[in-house]
This record gives sequence, C-alpha cells and structure tokens, in this order.
Amino acid sequence: MASKKDKQKIEETVKCPECGGTHLSRDYSRAELVCRDCGLVIDEDLIDHGPEWRAFDSDQREKRARTGAPMTYTIHDKGLSTMIGWTNRDAYGKSIPTKNRAQLFRMRKWQARTRISDGTERNLALALSNLDRMSSGMELPRTVRETAAMIYRKAASKKLVRGRSIEGVSAAALYAACRQCRVPRTLDEISSIARMSRKDVGRNYRYVARELELKLIPTSPEDYISRFCSELKLSGDVKAKTTEILKEAADKELTSGRGPTGIAAASLYIATVLCGERRTQQEIADVAGVTEVTIRNRYKELTKKLDIDIIL
Repeated sequence: MASKKDKQKIEETVKCPECGGTHLSRDYSRAELVCRDCGLVIDEDLIDHGPEWRAFDSDQREKRARTGAPMTYTIHDKGLSTMIGWTNRDAYGKSIPTKNRAQLFRMRKWQARTRISDGTERNLALALSNLDRMSSGMELPRTVRETAAMIYRKAASKKLVRGRSIEGVSAAALYAACRQCRVPRTLDEISSIARMSRKDVGRNYRYVARELELKLIPTSPEDYISRFCSELKLSGDVKAKTTEILKEAADKELTSGRGPTGIAAASLYIATVLCGERRTQQEIADVAGVTEVTIRNRYKELTKKLDIDIIL
C-alpha cells in the first residue's frame, strides 16, 4: 500500500491535461482531484482513507476510535499485548457474578505470567519500569523516555547489561537520552533520582556510549538557561540578556574548558543584576547544582573579560 509521501510524489508528477499545471488538490467532500490553476476535475470517486466518524473533542475521539494505544518502546512488549482489567465488570459494564470472579482472578494471574516469558524480558521489564520512575520524577518529556528506552534496548541486545546493575545502565541510558534530545540534566540530578553515586552513573554512561558508538554533542550553557529562569521565576528580559552574555563569552572563547552549568549560572547572576531582578548567588547555586565559589569565579572572569560594570 502506498504511503502518503508516495501519493504526494505521484500527484506531483501528474499534470493537468488542460493547462499542464501540477498544482492539484484533493476535494474529499466531493471525492474529486481538481486542478488549482484552471479548475478542471481530473479524477473522481476518490477513496477517503480516514475515519468515517467525526469527533469534536478528545472524549469523543477516544470513545469513537476503534484502535488501541500506539506502540511504545517504554513497555517491554511495546504495548502490543492485551491486559485483563482489575475491575470486576464485563465489556457492557455489568458486574461479574461472584461465582465467576475466582476464575477471572486466575486468568489475570496467568496473563501476567505469560507476558514475561524469559529472563531477558524480565530484565527489560524491570529496567523500563525503573526508567519510567526516574523520568516521572524528573518530569522529562515523552521523547526523552522513548529515546532512553531505545538506548537501553540496544544495550541489552548487545549484552552490555551483563555484569552490571540494571539501575546503573538504565540511569546511563537516561542521561544519554537527555543529551541526545537536547534536554540536558546534570550527572548529579541523574544520580540523585537513580539513588546511585555520580561516579557509577558516569562510568556506566561512558561504557554504554563507547560500545553503542553514540555521537553526542557536548552540552552548552544555553541549554540550561530556560530551565533555570523558569525555576527562579525570572522574566524573558533576563533570559535574553543571559543568552547575549553567553554569546559574547563564546565568541571570546571563555566557555571552553569550563563546566556549562557554572558558566550558565554566572551569566544568569550577571543578567539578574543588570535587569534589576536580583537573585542571590545561593539561590542560583541551588537551582544550577553548583557551589557559590564556582559562580563567583566564573562571574569575575566574565565581568573582567567582557568589560561589564556591575554596581553591587
């Protein structure tokens, strides 16, 4: 069956026999293929491959749709298996008789056992549930969760988990996914939510990245600014000023060889002072996950090299 791209290519190659134009449009209300230039009806009785029902809100869309949930890599069976619900009601909403509930309980128990058939699936189920717990605790978007699940699946298929803890490899996969999706989180944040030491997470991450040949771009200070400003409840002017300071610092090569969070925190501190929305170094240090000493050192470098006069 032809995909949408193939159909679009076919329509682009078809020309109007009247004027030779290629600007064609499908009118599904009339089931016609019409030339936009001269209005000639080129084809009729087109088949609409969309749903035959209409929905005006999300509730109607959920009730009228006859397909299941989309496939996801965050579940060990990709969400393709069925699940017997724990409500003692049938498909029509009627209560199941008491004499049949014991049988339904046994069906649920065996259905849960058959979903995980061997040790590999059990490992995957534990790891993906751990990934989901960490992602929820850090409020990460769906794209990061899917990417982390894909990285862990690749690591499991190459048997990189053997001899290592499931928690360590899943934390490394999550950190790699954050960097790959440009939603940076520090190693300290990952280690805190994973209940592991920073050293263990970093060691597992380097091993997974090397074996899977992950091409990850180093994080830049600009990636952290939006989150820091949001947590400190700062305005868009402060964010714009911080970005401007970081751009000048990058042009003068002041950001190379230094931690991105430290540079971002110092630039943010300078911007809050210049914009009149002052925050203390302690407040910024708590949000950025760095020390006040780091902020002061970076702050002195930036103000000196960029000739920024600040009245404290």
